[in-house]
Amino acid sequence: MTRYVPLWPALTGSRSSFDSAAGRVSYYHTPAAADATPGLPPLVLIHSVNAAASAAEMRPLYEHYAGKRDVYALDLPGFGFSERSDRLYSPRLMTDAVHALVTLVRQRHSGAAVDALALSLGCEFLARAAQEQPADYRTLCLVSPTGMRGTKPRVGAAGTVIGSPRIHRAIVWRGLGAWLFEQLTRPAVIAYFLRRTWGSRNIDPVLLDYDCASARQPGAEHAPLRFLTAMLFSADAITVYDSLTMPVCMMHGVRGDFTDYRQAQRYAQAPNWSVTVMQTGALPYFEEPRAFVDLHERFLASV
Repeated sequence: MTRYVPLWPALTGSRSSFDSAAGRVSYYHTPAAADATPGLPPLVLIHSVNAAASAAEMRPLYEHYAGKRDVYALDLPGFGFSERSDRLYSPRLMTDAVHALVTLVRQRHSGAAVDALALSLGCEFLARAAQEQPADYRTLCLVSPTGMRGTKPRVGAAGTVIGSPRIHRAIVWRGLGAWLFEQLTRPAVIAYFLRRTWGSRNIDPVLLDYDCASARQPGAEHAPLRFLTAMLFSADAITVYDSLTMPVCMMHGVRGDFTDYRQAQRYAQAPNWSVTVMQTGALPYFEEPRAFVDLHERFLASV
């Protein structure tokens, strides 16, 4: 039986929640300091999706940019302090949450287009949001984006996913879902998957502690079970990436489980894309924060 534990804020600054088309959405915000460079647009950070995801995955970037500019970090639906009710978690729901936060941010900042950065599966949601509302975004940074694997591009019908609803229903209806989630979120298992993400044993202990606590919240299993049955992976991911018109910076590592980015070759000559490979795992800004932010800031300055 799951033992629930208190959850503390993953990031500094203020944490707020608001109602949206994606349910109750939570986010963190730190305003620009009085002596910050004027005129910089707000930065929005979107975490990945896994069994224990949250805005905690954005901590090094959030801490670096906090005070230098307005920075916002979203807890996607089903994770962190956002609503974790038993409902249909889908790419549409996740994209709507991105839309909701970016709309709020732009309203606060005189309609300014934002710079946005996402990690892993969060890149698919951010890219779809930018496809649907391109005027909302000045730039995108996609870190270790999903949808880039293999030689067969994901160019399925719009709005479809690669998972099987029948498999998902079978797992949930037979009572296997709660048991499976319980096994996958034991601390030793979370640490194992973080090591596979890093491609090394030198994982971040603060992130590990937060992941373990985040996975022990009421309703924590609902969104991850949709992830585990591939119901959050868009079948048209490459079509969405291909449609992006704003400047896009993509960065990924070469270690661990996330090293297949063969589809990134299609963007090597795209005038609005830049692709950078770092000698890290899938979370390069945890391993080489200075090198990562130098690359990101040079990209932003070039726009």
